[in-house]
Amino acid sequence: MFLESFKITAVAVFQIFLLAAIGYFLVKKKFLVNEGLDALSRLVMDVTLPLLIFYQLVKDFTFSLYPNWWIFPLISIGVTLIGLLTGFLFLGLIKGQQHRLQFLSLVAFQNSGYLPLALVAVLLPQDKLAAMFIYIFLFLTGFNLVMFSLGVYILNFHKEKKFDFKSLFSIPVAVTIFSLILVLLGLHKFIPEIILKPLKLIGDTTLPLALLVVGGNLAEFDLKQINKRAVSLLILVKMIILPLIGLWLIIILRLPDLIGLLILIQLAMPSAVTLSVILRSYKREDLLVSQGIFFTHIASVLTIPVFLILYFSRIMLK
Repeated sequence: MFLESFKITAVAVFQIFLLAAIGYFLVKKKFLVNEGLDALSRLVMDVTLPLLIFYQLVKDFTFSLYPNWWIFPLISIGVTLIGLLTGFLFLGLIKGQQHRLQFLSLVAFQNSGYLPLALVAVLLPQDKLAAMFIYIFLFLTGFNLVMFSLGVYILNFHKEKKFDFKSLFSIPVAVTIFSLILVLLGLHKFIPEIILKPLKLIGDTTLPLALLVVGGNLAEFDLKQINKRAVSLLILVKMIILPLIGLWLIIILRLPDLIGLLILIQLAMPSAVTLSVILRSYKREDLLVSQGIFFTHIASVLTIPVFLILYFSRIMLK
């Protein structure tokens, strides 16, 4: 089990690093300058990601097929709240308001789609895999709403600014709500494939472009100035404490196997790549985010297999 999980995680993380390394190289060699990175960030936030969300919802989701669909967005909110509350407990150890906010976002928001899908595709038998894919997809519906509203607000928060309710409604959030309304009214059925296919092609570029931005951000940062204290604390909280909390909740609440696995995997994931894109697109200084994304993904190669072994051992002992 360990070697299987290690191999899956290592391959997925290597692919992520390879894409980020290309972004790093492009910036270091001046093929991609600061303005280009800004444009890529806006492209992801305002175009490719919204189109990806729209396609997934109108193509694959119906309320009638999943009458209990609302449980999974609630689970995603619960997972985020666990991350936020746990992160709050350690904020006193981080210096500087913006460092604290970025640390909090790194703890609260995880790589919730790409890595989980890659893991379960190999770990689960075919009869359970289809259901698990649906669970992850429904989880992402709630996660995207929270991340691109509350997550954007946290990364842009300033004490001197009053709360603006409109700040919770970024373009990805608006597209998610719009898409769900289309599905609810049944209007998505009238969108022809000739329109949906080009939208999918553009949406599929989201992850590669986002990782180019992460690599580019790292290229602009002096790696000799890594915030070792914050990064070490982030790995402890994000990659060890949160999965332990997940295991404890699964045991205490006696959750069904697949739902328990969903919660554990989400709490064991490294920090979300998209956080770097959000910072860049809103022109905020990347003080900690790219470092956090980079090092939590490295740590995940070891921590994810360990927690998966603990989880499956618990199932076999039931």
